[in-house]
Amino acid sequence: MSNNLKKFSINEEDTGTRLDIILTKLIPELTRSNLKKIIGLKQVKINNYVEKSPSKKLKTNDTIEINVIPAEDIKILPNNIKLDIVYEDKDILIVNKPAGMVVHPGAGNYKETLVNALVYKYKNKLSNINGTTRPGIVHRIDKETSGLLVVAKNNNAHADLGKQFSDHTIKRTYQALGWGILRPLSGKIETLIGRSRKNRQLMSVTEISGKKAVTNYTTVKVFEIKDIPKISFIECKLETGRTHQIRVHMAYKGCSLLGDQQYGKKNLKFKKINEDFENKLKILNRQALHAKSLGFIHPTTKKFMSFESKLPQDFKKILDLLNKLSH
Repeated sequence: MSNNLKKFSINEEDTGTRLDIILTKLIPELTRSNLKKIIGLKQVKINNYVEKSPSKKLKTNDTIEINVIPAEDIKILPNNIKLDIVYEDKDILIVNKPAGMVVHPGAGNYKETLVNALVYKYKNKLSNINGTTRPGIVHRIDKETSGLLVVAKNNNAHADLGKQFSDHTIKRTYQALGWGILRPLSGKIETLIGRSRKNRQLMSVTEISGKKAVTNYTTVKVFEIKDIPKISFIECKLETGRTHQIRVHMAYKGCSLLGDQQYGKKNLKFKKINEDFENKLKILNRQALHAKSLGFIHPTTKKFMSFESKLPQDFKKILDLLNKLSH
C-alpha cells in the first residue's frame, strides 16, 4: 500500500459532520465508497486514535490523519471458504449463500465474505464491472439471509444480468416467517423505501424521497398455537430489489420477521408464551428469511433458467416445530 498521508483540522463550519462526508469534501478525487473502505482498513486517525466508523461525527479542532490508498491498491484477500455452488458454466455461477456470510468486503470485514471465497476459487475469472472489490457481484442478499445468488464470470454476462435486474424481469421468491397475520392474506406492497431518519443504517418506508419498492406476497400458512403468538409462513416475490426490502415491508405491515434484530420486535416478551418454543426459537439467531428461487434469461444461450434451494436447517427446524405444535 502506498503511503500517502494527509492531515486536516476541523473548523466550526464542519462540526457535527460525518467523517466519510467530510473526507469526500476534503479529498474530492476519492469516492465516498473508497473512503469508507480506507476507514474500514484502519487507515484513518482522529486525534491520533484509529477511527473505524464512517459515521463518526466530528468536533471543532479535531485533527484527521488519513493514509490515502489508491483504489487499485485495495486488494481482495483470497480466502479458502467452501462454497455451495448449485450451477456453473463459462458465464455464470449460482451460489447458495449461508446465513451469516457477507456478500462483499465492507467496513470491518475484508476476509470472510463471499467475494474472498470467489477470488480464491476463480482468481481473475470474474466480471469487474463493479470494481476491484466486487468481482462477479451482480446483486446482494443480506448477511443474515440465506439462499441463491447469481455471480457473473465475465463483463458481458454481468451487463446482461444487470439489465434484467434493472428491468425487474428477474424472478425471485423468498420464504419468511413473520409475527402476526398479514391483511389481506395475499397482496402487493408498493411503497418508497429510503434511509431511516432515526437510524441511517436502517431503511424505512418513506412518503416522498426514496426508491420505489414492490413486494408481492402470499400467506402459505398461519400457525395459531396455544400460548404462542400467531405466526405466518409467507412467500414473497420481488419486483424490485431494494436494501432490506422484504424486512422493511413486513415490519411496515405489522408482521416483522422472526429473529430480525434490526426491524423485528425487540426482546419479544409475551404474557403467555410456550417457554419450550421460546427456547427453541433461539436456534434462529437471524431473521427467518430465505432466498428460495431465482429465475432469469441466460446471458448467452438466451434460455430461461430457474433454480431452487431448500430451507436451511435452522429455518426448517422452526417450521417443523410449528407444524408439529399445530397438530
